[in-house]
Amino acid sequence: MLEIRWHGRGGQGVVTAAEILAIAAINEGKYAQAFAAFGPERRGAPVLGFTRIDDENILLRTQIYNPDIIVVLDSHICNMKGIEDGLKNDGIVILNTPLKPEYYAEKFKNAKKIATVDATTIAIKEIGSPITNTAILGAVIKTTNIVKLRSIELVIRERFRKEIAEKNIKAVREAFNQTIIFER
Repeated sequence: MLEIRWHGRGGQGVVTAAEILAIAAINEGKYAQAFAAFGPERRGAPVLGFTRIDDENILLRTQIYNPDIIVVLDSHICNMKGIEDGLKNDGIVILNTPLKPEYYAEKFKNAKKIATVDATTIAIKEIGSPITNTAILGAVIKTTNIVKLRSIELVIRERFRKEIAEKNIKAVREAFNQTIIFER
């Protein structure tokens, strides 16, 4: 089973990103679940999202404490203490930051792969707002190959109105192309 923990802030689309990935996996014939944990529901408050993907039925219903993958949607949280907690050995970290992934090698010692993309700049350019969820999905797909890029695009087309969907698909593709991966 593949377990992903998403870190972000309210209003950035953490829950939506976790759900889009889960639906794309289900559409490809896998089993998946997505859910969130957050305190007060307000824009800017810390939010955790979770996605599980497996080839078998998923019976587990707890938060993810030892993720295979950590995804950070907010560049300001990249350096916060505790983001790396529980990452499995040989885990993967995907960060929204303009910095190169090597910058985070010391922080994420368990990671076999660290990927970075400036999802905020991409979101502002393509969508017109700093909502980074779809842009970061492009980085997730490039770094992990969990699902096909086309599967993510189909879910986005189903979820959003046509003009909004097309902008978000541009953000996904741009982030996919701009993601930098550091592998140990």
